[in-house]
Amino acid sequence: MEEVDRRLISVFETDVDQPELLQSMRDIVSFSGVLKELSDKDYFQSPHQVLRFLRVIQLINLEALGLTDALEDEEQIFYRYRHIYEYDEEITLGFVKHLIYVLGKYNWVTKTSRRIKMRDLGKRMIDSLIRLANDSLAYYLNDEVARSLFQAKRDAELSEAYDDKGISGGNKLASMIRNVEEATELLIERELEYLADRNALMQVEVIHQLMQELEVKMEERLAMFETLDQELIFSTIKQRGITAISEGTKISLGTINKILKFAHLRETDVIRTIQPDLLRQFIERTFNPPVDSDIPNAHQILSFMEQDQYEDEAMDGMWVPIKFASPISPETVDIGIDYLENYQPTTEPIEVVVEEFFPELDEVMEDELDDLMGEAKWQMTKQMIHTERLENYLDEVEEASLDELIVEAGSSSWSDVLNGLIGASALIGNKKADLDEKANKKIKQDHENRDWRWIDDEQGGYGISKRRRGGSGKS
Repeated sequence: MEEVDRRLISVFETDVDQPELLQSMRDIVSFSGVLKELSDKDYFQSPHQVLRFLRVIQLINLEALGLTDALEDEEQIFYRYRHIYEYDEEITLGFVKHLIYVLGKYNWVTKTSRRIKMRDLGKRMIDSLIRLANDSLAYYLNDEVARSLFQAKRDAELSEAYDDKGISGGNKLASMIRNVEEATELLIERELEYLADRNALMQVEVIHQLMQELEVKMEERLAMFETLDQELIFSTIKQRGITAISEGTKISLGTINKILKFAHLRETDVIRTIQPDLLRQFIERTFNPPVDSDIPNAHQILSFMEQDQYEDEAMDGMWVPIKFASPISPETVDIGIDYLENYQPTTEPIEVVVEEFFPELDEVMEDELDDLMGEAKWQMTKQMIHTERLENYLDEVEEASLDELIVEAGSSSWSDVLNGLIGASALIGNKKADLDEKANKKIKQDHENRDWRWIDDEQGGYGISKRRRGGSGKS
């Protein structure tokens, strides 16, 4: 538990500038360099060429492990290959020389005057390649269901080999559970296929054995990762794993029991007692039994069955089968047959009457036309000239002098007075206000606060009154 609790060594959680991380990435660069160099020679374009490559590096690997004699040069590798793997016309001395040259170029091996020696980088790379190939071979030796279980078992073993040693195995626990889930789904899909295959017992037994082994492995792995700080995330994964392995074990064991029961049934007298013709005749008569017959029909069988044994099976006092379609009565079948035999399709063209839609029009009287046009013109004017303040002030006082209107609705500054005059002109021009040039109202004489003057004070005394709809502003 203590080893798992500590932080795992992972390239994804290491500082990018750490020298060790960069060195590990250079190993991958070296690996890709070898693949690229050899791919130019079509070595990795076919499975057979890849196998030849693996065989050669396996010879070097065996020598590095001390299992064979030293390899002095490429010629010795060439003849040792022919001795172990028999003659292969594709393996030539030139092939071996080029391969040793590429491996030496990327520091996998070093060639001295006395022997060809594998370097540390080459040991790790060659070991990884050989393990990858052997893992793939073991994976494909299983059937489709067992492949996922094999991969799940490998995930558990890799998790033990890496995670327990403090090195990240790359989410092997989640991968293991996912593979078990996929295997369970495949097993459910192929259960009928296994039952129909008389020789599938051994295959299903292998699957069940893998399920049992995985159940033990999963319990061990879940116990190792059960830490407090990962409780929320881990609880979901744990529940998924327990559910998947429990369901998979139950289905695999159930499939084995069914196969054994069917095999036993074939060896007993029951198979001889059953007469398929009589059974078929019984099934047919249950759908339409004679009136004086004691054989219940399908409706009667379902009616006499125990009701509401399971949840949601009862509905308004009726027994509703969940997994089987409701039976069809003989009368319904006769109606269906009569419909199919006497059906006459309609050959006459179908007339479609399209109802035209006319929107309701608003009627405008001639005397209202000027007002509507004036209102539209006024709205367009208000888009360019702001008259709201002047209108609001006239709503309050009903009537005011021109001087009072433009100063009180704006200010005494020149720019506001100019805008006020334009607004007042717009109101009068659009018949929203009336102008009385003879009003002669009194204007304020606060010249010290103004930077402008009336040319003729009489103009400031003009009266402005709000016009009411349909008449003059003056009552």
